[in-house]
Amino acid sequence: MTYRTTVGWSLITSGIVTLLLAYLPGDSMWWGVGLLLVGIAVFVGRR
Repeated sequence: MTYRTTVGWSLITSGIVTLLLAYLPGDSMWWGVGLLLVGIAVFVGRR
């Protein structure tokens, strides 16, 4: 249970950081969006 919560928060944090770095060349914004969605899914799915 704790592991999935930690993974969820880690992915959400990674997504936010990636979105902040979206000004870099490439499709880093989509990586940020994807990580946020996966992180939220893991966090919500822990019930």
